[in-house]
Amino acid sequence: MSTAFECLKNDLKNNPKVWLVTGCTGFIGSNLLEALLKLDQVVIGLDNFSTGYQHNLDEVKSLVSSDQWSRFTFIEGDIRNLDACRAACQGVDYVLHQAALGSVPRSIEDPITSNSANITGFLNMLVAARDAKIKRFVYAASSSTYGDHPGLPKVEDQIGKPLSPYAVTKYVNELYADVFGRTYGTESIGLRYFNVFGRRQDPDGAYAAVIPKWIAAMIKGEPVYINGDGETSRDFCYVDNVVQANLLASTTQNSDAANQVYNVAVGGRTTLNQLIESMQLQLMHFYPQLANFKPVYRDFRPGDVKHSQANINKAKALLGYEPSHVFARGLEEALHWYVANVPKTDVQGVQAKPKREN
Repeated sequence: MSTAFECLKNDLKNNPKVWLVTGCTGFIGSNLLEALLKLDQVVIGLDNFSTGYQHNLDEVKSLVSSDQWSRFTFIEGDIRNLDACRAACQGVDYVLHQAALGSVPRSIEDPITSNSANITGFLNMLVAARDAKIKRFVYAASSSTYGDHPGLPKVEDQIGKPLSPYAVTKYVNELYADVFGRTYGTESIGLRYFNVFGRRQDPDGAYAAVIPKWIAAMIKGEPVYINGDGETSRDFCYVDNVVQANLLASTTQNSDAANQVYNVAVGGRTTLNQLIESMQLQLMHFYPQLANFKPVYRDFRPGDVKHSQANINKAKALLGYEPSHVFARGLEEALHWYVANVPKTDVQGVQAKPKREN
């Protein structure tokens, strides 16, 4: 029996739509772009390269046909500029709004810039989408919205107080989307992402997510730092699941599904100690020297929650969401991508080559 997502992909192939992906040069945005082009969709991309890269677009181009790539139009612009948002929304059926400044630590260090991108930019996009009469506005919400609420697993209608400026910005997004639905009839769906990981997620920089950062450090023979005792747990979600949720949310005909928020995850819990052990075991196939690897433990990081796990029943019931990748499968795919793409140096700074698997 075909899943809702498989049926949707067949339908989109036969009935192409016009999509706007904001943040298309970033991690999730470039994966959405790749998936849409492979389904022969017409895609507009809007990005200012603040956290995205040209090489992500180059990789997508290498993975699709020349005909599919010709369906893509890139606009270099900033969501904090309303005119750029209006230009990007013209003639669009669905908006997938991924552009934002992520990272709890970044928002703690610079709340004004996070606010500008994540709230002012979001409002600009909502206004532009409303005026262009798009069919649906799907946006990247965040599990950080649950804040200090202690309950596990997390359910959409039970949240606590935000623990960081970033969490405040993502909650305000939900409030604005709800008001635009009530006031202007703008259909939106918010997707609360839980610790997304996968190919093209940047391993470099001060605000890199834990999975790519640790993978790259292990490949390069650098130290891996764990904040706290390693028993902090997360519901790690592979990027293909996020792509599925975005496309289902955009196109669902379920009248009860719009103007809601949904958890996007797999519904599991993995501690940081379990994560590092899984990485080590798999990477040892390529780098046998990692048999002696040990992480370095340090103080717990401000603004972080101790445990996070999603209840995904709502997304399953109303959107037809069924995660295609459990954590272990997603990690395996991600590791192979990083092994192929992260420059390898050993602890002495000498170029190191991965051992080939037989």
